[in-house]
Amino acid sequence: LRCQAAPRPRACHVSMKSGSLSYILPCNRLPVQLMSQVRVYTSNGQKKDLGSEDTNASARGETLRKVETGQDTASAGQKQSSPKQPIQVKVKAVLKKREYGPKYTQNNFITGVRAINEFCLKSSDLDQLRKIKRRSPHDDTETFTVYLRSDVEAKSLEVWGSPEALARERKRRKEAEIKYRENLFRNQRLLWEYKEFFGNTKPRSSTAAMFFKGPGKVVMVAICINGLNFFFKLLAWVYTGSASMFSEAIHSLADTCNQALLALGISQSARTPDPSHPYGFTNMRYIASLISGVGIFMMGAGLSWYHGIMGLLHPHPVESLLWAYCILAGSLVSEGATLLVAINEIRRSARAKGLSFYQYVVQSRDPSTNVVLLEDAAAVLSVAVAATCMGLTSLTGNPYYDSVGSLGVGTLLGTVSAFLIYTNTEALLGRSIEPEQLQRLTELLESDPVVRAIHDVKATDMGMSKVRFKAEVDFDGRVVTRSYLEKQDIEQLLQEIQQVKTLEELEAFMLKHGENIIDILGAEVDRLEKDLKQRNPDVRHVDLEIL
Repeated sequence: LRCQAAPRPRACHVSMKSGSLSYILPCNRLPVQLMSQVRVYTSNGQKKDLGSEDTNASARGETLRKVETGQDTASAGQKQSSPKQPIQVKVKAVLKKREYGPKYTQNNFITGVRAINEFCLKSSDLDQLRKIKRRSPHDDTETFTVYLRSDVEAKSLEVWGSPEALARERKRRKEAEIKYRENLFRNQRLLWEYKEFFGNTKPRSSTAAMFFKGPGKVVMVAICINGLNFFFKLLAWVYTGSASMFSEAIHSLADTCNQALLALGISQSARTPDPSHPYGFTNMRYIASLISGVGIFMMGAGLSWYHGIMGLLHPHPVESLLWAYCILAGSLVSEGATLLVAINEIRRSARAKGLSFYQYVVQSRDPSTNVVLLEDAAAVLSVAVAATCMGLTSLTGNPYYDSVGSLGVGTLLGTVSAFLIYTNTEALLGRSIEPEQLQRLTELLESDPVVRAIHDVKATDMGMSKVRFKAEVDFDGRVVTRSYLEKQDIEQLLQEIQQVKTLEELEAFMLKHGENIIDILGAEVDRLEKDLKQRNPDVRHVDLEIL
């Protein structure tokens, strides 16, 4: 180091590199520390110790050259050497920052399925690669095997010869996949053989069995009864010409079509999740119920209002209503039976969820049963309205009462459809769960010793009592590290620490145990997610983000 003496000393920095370490030596007496070992050098080459920290640092010091200072005299141009001042230099060892670049995949892991699909390899090609056991992200398995992406890339180049050949093979397989999808209908037998070969990961319930219990049973009973009611009411309207009876026939037809749509929604909701729909098809029940509500409004209420208005504008005498009364009585019995089936099913489901009958219906926990319940309740009331108006018409001979009854049935159907549209729309929008349930989930997380705090908590009802929970968690690093140390041999760990002599060995030691601590943190996240699902069966999907 060499610098000129001046009225204001200038800062001078020299950088030196040794291995993976970089040393920065300023000469303006700025404090720089070397791993808590400090040495002070003077201009005559003598060194002074600062405290007891320099007693073991003699082997790591570096000798500084003498710093020459001079001062020019302005009058005679004679040079006079100024007294040498001691310069204190503190050296700090800094680990050289490693540049990874914008894309670094050398340490990435890849599963066997991805290796085969993306790099066009065979399973036998993977047998020669290094296998690494990692913690499984799935609940049904604890560990699974992965491979280093760099090894898989090198193997693919060995198999295919060049990146261009690999790209051509990928393109060829992509074209073959597109062609196979286009001819999927003709390859159904082959697809079934593949399913039999690979097997099913989860047992699938038969679609037909769904209609013999629960909401499916209620819907099927309603379809049969409403279909018969429509047929007999239509015959009564043809015989009598009553506007109220026509409204009742249209009401039964609307109920039959809507409940058939509900049956389709129930069958579609049982489909297995696929890559395009990872959370399944549960909302198909709400979609079918929403369309059913719109259908009731347009087909039931609209036609009833139209026929009632036309009856008021163009009244005509009504024929004998004896058969109409008999059909209405039979309809009242059948609709009442279906209503009781729906009420019993909702009571049973509400009791299992710990809710009241009213809460279960308003929250639309089971949209299919709700539609049957409200439709049958509206049917029973509309039968009463139609019978009353028809009785007034037969007593007074005034056909206007019959038209007013048609308008009353249409208004009742419009009210039911508006309620169904509102409740199903709220469910499809993704509403939050009850505050009490959310508080229980929050307290469960905060009571765990590994959690310091949770933020941005969201719990969304996905429908059919399936909840998705999301939160950002501030973990306690000390507790996580202690959890890791409790699983280690402390004596062996202490020996590893005592064997660390150089900074390179220290770096390797920290990288090894740092990666293991990250694995422990991931295991803690899995444990918390499992606890949330076990203590709250409604919680199906948990997303915990680490702060």
